[in-house]
Amino acid sequence: MSRSKRLQVRPRASSFLALVLLLGAVTGCAGQGKVGPDAIAGKTPDGTVEMRQVQVAYIGSGSTGNGVLHYQGRDYPFNVSGLGVGGLGASTIDAVGEVYDLPTLSRFAGKYAQARYGVALGNWSAGNLWLQNGSGVILHLKARRTGLMLSLGGDAVVITPAR
Repeated sequence: MSRSKRLQVRPRASSFLALVLLLGAVTGCAGQGKVGPDAIAGKTPDGTVEMRQVQVAYIGSGSTGNGVLHYQGRDYPFNVSGLGVGGLGASTIDAVGEVYDLPTLSRFAGKYAQARYGVALGNWSAGNLWLQNGSGVILHLKARRTGLMLSLGGDAVVITPAR
């Protein structure tokens, strides 16, 4: 096999490996418990979140953005970024929602598994985001998207305090 053919195979193999590792990370974080309406049934939110992200997807997906956690009468800005699988297109996401199972602020930042579904056609959109971290913190967000996007999949997301 010529050197040029070997180099063409490696990027595909490394892309596949990256997807497998990402799925492992997403499912590992998601293994903390149920995420969805049953997980928050009868619970009172501990805080609220406003978040803005830009997401691009073509089978794999990437997103970046920022937000504000409103918790115990104070505002805490944060950054968010993620990689995932599932989707096609590009969109801007404005999301608002509730935070559950957050007994202390220190449990908010960290790695989250995100399950998402949504669609955007211009200014019309529909969809939800469910996130859960290793400490059991759950975010349920209603998403308003702008762009052209079909989003159905999962992501590994990292939330860090803004500086």
